[in-house]
Amino acid sequence: MLTFGMFAVGALCLVAGLIFAGVSVSFLTDAQRARGTVVALDWREDHDGGSRTAHGDDAPAAYPVVEFTSADGTPRKFRDSAGSNPPSYKVGEQVEVLYRPDAPEDARIKGFLSLWLAPLILGGIGLVFTGIGTGFALAARRRRT
Repeated sequence: MLTFGMFAVGALCLVAGLIFAGVSVSFLTDAQRARGTVVALDWREDHDGGSRTAHGDDAPAAYPVVEFTSADGTPRKFRDSAGSNPPSYKVGEQVEVLYRPDAPEDARIKGFLSLWLAPLILGGIGLVFTGIGTGFALAARRRRT
């Protein structure tokens, strides 16, 4: 049962990682580019397991707030989905923004964390669990022979 559980959890995580990777690839395929400026850092304490890196469990994470102008000339502002501690960006820093032309409110900083953190974490967990499940299956097989 433990072997099956490890495989099941691993497979679910791998599938979720692939889905998130597909969403990122789809976003990149359709995205428009714009220059943006980090206008603030939104410090938040994440206790919900959001995407961030931190040195301690209770350390707040800085989420960059970015202003940019979309292709239609409309000024836009968004808070990036990836926060970190220490901050990855500084107020006043110029960044490349990616956004969907049909939904400019769906904007992200063109950066590794914003685009690939979730697929890599889920894929990595999936690989670990399927690897452990494989190890258990091989060990059980050796014991039977």
